[in-house]
Formats: sequence, C-alpha cells, structure tokens
Amino acid sequence: MSETPEPETPMPDTPEPETTPDAPERLFFENGASWHWLWLGVVGGLLMMFVQLSAGLGFQPVVPVFFLVMMCGFQAVQVRAARIHTSVELTADTLRQGTETLPTGEILAVYPEAEHTVKSSGPLKKWAKSGEQLQKWQESRSLGELNGVPKGRTGIGLKLANDRTAQAWARDHEALRAALIKLVADR
Repeated sequence: MSETPEPETPMPDTPEPETTPDAPERLFFENGASWHWLWLGVVGGLLMMFVQLSAGLGFQPVVPVFFLVMMCGFQAVQVRAARIHTSVELTADTLRQGTETLPTGEILAVYPEAEHTVKSSGPLKKWAKSGEQLQKWQESRSLGELNGVPKGRTGIGLKLANDRTAQAWARDHEALRAALIKLVADR
C-alpha cells in the first residue's frame, strides 16, 4: 500500500492562487506587507506582563490584554493598508501597482537600470546639487496612487504609449524588471 503525500499548506502570508480556470498566470507578485507584524502586539502584551511581575504587582490581565489589543489593532490597520497600496502584480495582460492597473500593452520598453538612485528620504534637488544626473524616467510619475515610489522599493523606468514615462516599483526590483523585459520582448 503506497502512501500519497499530503499537499503542502500555503504559508499564511502567501495569497491563495486564483482557482478560476480563466485566471491569468502571475508573472510577478509582491503582497506589500506581512501579517507577521501582528506578533508585535503579542510581544507588547508579554512585556507588560513581565513588567507587572517584576514590579511585584502579580498578574493583572487588564494591562497586558489592553496592550495586546491596541498594538494588534494598529498593526492590522497598517498591514492592511500596505497590502492594498504597495502590492504589485504582473500578469500577461496587466501590471497592478497598489490600486492602479496598467494594461501591459501600453508598456513599450523598460529603461536600463539607473546609475544614480533616488532614495525616498530626500528631495530630488539634493542630487542636482551634487552634480549627479538623474535619468528622465526617475523624475516621472510613479505608478499607483502613492506620491512617489514607496519606501523600501526601487523604481523601474517604463516607456509607455503616447510618449509617456512612468516608474514601476517593487522590493524585488530585479525580478520585476526581468519579468517586464521578458514580457515586452515576447510581444
């Protein structure tokens, strides 16, 4: 009697793949944020319990439970917002950056990687003073509804239809760049 292996259960952070037969294949995906940040609420509650016990007050559940609920609540709101506004999905038909969806047919080319990077911590004028020239696409609009490339992400220059430029962005920008280049080259 042969045993059949049990199917692997997906990680809680990994979104379930769409099960409809006509769902487009994902070429690239980032979910924006991890639900693991909610463990900070548990850590905060345990720290408050430790403080109570080390101060000789005994265990009084109100304060640790309050910290647990408050920290988990705030973190849940932030994680949910990040999963909405900083997630990235690339299929053969669309590039979705946050809540903005761009048909991939509008992407004509992917610009080469920039020699000088723009960090989200400072204004563009800082680089103009240092003499380093930014590429034109680095000053163009970033996709998504956010004002600029989100912190922790790197911009990727896109040449769009109608002589437009834009910046796509991702944490794993090398993988997104490779997927976009392959997608444009296959057309």
